[in-house]
Amino acid sequence: MSATIENPGAVLDEAHVGDIRGALGTIRVDDTGVRRGPGAKLKTLLAIVGPGLIVMVGDNDAGAFATYGQAGQNYGTHLLWTLLLLVPVLYVNQEMVLRLGAVTGVGHARLILERFGRFWGAFSVLDLFLLNALTLVTEFIGITLATGYLGLPKVPSVLLAAAVIVAAAFTGSFRRFERIAITFCAGSLVLIPIALLAHPPAGQLAHDFVVPSLPAGSSGMSALMLLIIGIVGTTVAPWQLFFQQSYVIDKRITPRFLRYEKADLWLGIVIVVVGAAAVMAFTAAVFTGTGGAGHFTDTAGIAQGLRATAGRAAGALFAVALLDASVIGAFAVSLSSAYALGDVLGVNHSLHRGVGHAKGFYAAYAGLVAVAAVIVLVPGSPLGLLTEGVQTLAGVLLPSATVFLLLLCTDRDVLGPWVNRRATTVFTAFVAGVLVTLSVVLTAAVLFPSITAGQILLIMACCAGVGVPAAVYSVLSGRGRPAPVPVDRAGRLSWRMPPLTELPRPALSTGRKIGLGLLRGYLLAAMVLVVVKIVETVLGH
Repeated sequence: MSATIENPGAVLDEAHVGDIRGALGTIRVDDTGVRRGPGAKLKTLLAIVGPGLIVMVGDNDAGAFATYGQAGQNYGTHLLWTLLLLVPVLYVNQEMVLRLGAVTGVGHARLILERFGRFWGAFSVLDLFLLNALTLVTEFIGITLATGYLGLPKVPSVLLAAAVIVAAAFTGSFRRFERIAITFCAGSLVLIPIALLAHPPAGQLAHDFVVPSLPAGSSGMSALMLLIIGIVGTTVAPWQLFFQQSYVIDKRITPRFLRYEKADLWLGIVIVVVGAAAVMAFTAAVFTGTGGAGHFTDTAGIAQGLRATAGRAAGALFAVALLDASVIGAFAVSLSSAYALGDVLGVNHSLHRGVGHAKGFYAAYAGLVAVAAVIVLVPGSPLGLLTEGVQTLAGVLLPSATVFLLLLCTDRDVLGPWVNRRATTVFTAFVAGVLVTLSVVLTAAVLFPSITAGQILLIMACCAGVGVPAAVYSVLSGRGRPAPVPVDRAGRLSWRMPPLTELPRPALSTGRKIGLGLLRGYLLAAMVLVVVKIVETVLGH
């Protein structure tokens, strides 16, 4: 065991350097010894577990319950295959984020600000705050539906939930917060016994997991396609990128422990896919062949269907699972905003600090929670419209988050020997193209609610008509250039990004400048159009 403390690199806050004090174990900062034997490796994994688990389980929040429940109630188990397709997307995106966090020591918002300028830095934080505020409202909607089903009064329930969410972060101890969060993560496993009580057909589940199908149902093909886009939007959300990168930094995870953090991420992905599949499965089982099939209302309707078909215990367990999911989702969403604010403004932002030493960080966290709780309690608030707005804005903003994630992970000055391998870059570029296409479709669907399946396919074809030539141009334009210098990946376990002030300004090619300009124009236009549409809907025009 060595007594040498690893180079902290560009870490902006001294609270982010030191012992790893996880919920399930501790790793001293000077412990750089090789882990030998299953026991030592398991102890290290337990100490590291947290970031990947929390970000993934937090993704199965109130909005996700509604989306997966709608898929199960309206289309049975026929859309289970979408979850399997999302696994590589989830892993590749979040693996790049945890690599950025461990290697750079700098949050996602700050990296965007430093590498791409004030516009994109401000845009990333402002859109994150807006989207997260709306997402938090959906978490509190989930809390009201769950507690209402359990017969608890609305106002005290919302206030108590808000107090728990705030108090969990205000302990001044990273370890205490993580223990609370992981306890709620364990609560998500209650979805499994609910599925067993509903008795979904195992053979049908296995078939629909691996065999894609597109059942139009009573709502038509366009509604089905938009629901699939909604599943993508609720499973791959922008806040995940900001949260996990900052949480990895706050937990003081360095490149030395990246393989353990990847195992943590896989654990989270397995739990999120199993949970999502369970919701689809038991919802399909209780509604198939009944009058409620094809007529999804909300998650309270799912609880009532479970009670009528699978018994009172199943309905109550689902309400508890919904409450649990809403709280853990609120933890992660609120923290992602507070971390991003601290990154950009340069104020203290760490769960290792008490409230008195990170006032702005904790004020942002508590402020978002308070605003969301108040909105839900205000009589006449357009809660349904806000829920729809979350999915729409997430769809509009996700492509930009993925594009910047890809640009940062191909930046050799930022990641050095940890820079993306070519296969990862090609796959992520393809995913970004698909997300841009889905974003355009979702925006069009909000502006034109009567959009048809044929028009959706036409939009997709047009996007492909732009994207394929752009990809071909990118390949051909690089042929005449000198081959890039191979990346030297030796010694990467101890490599950290230098301080931001020592990094050279990134050189953007003409193609990238044009691409970023087009992305900026699309995002601004789409957001303006969506906001106008929402205002028109509220005013009843």
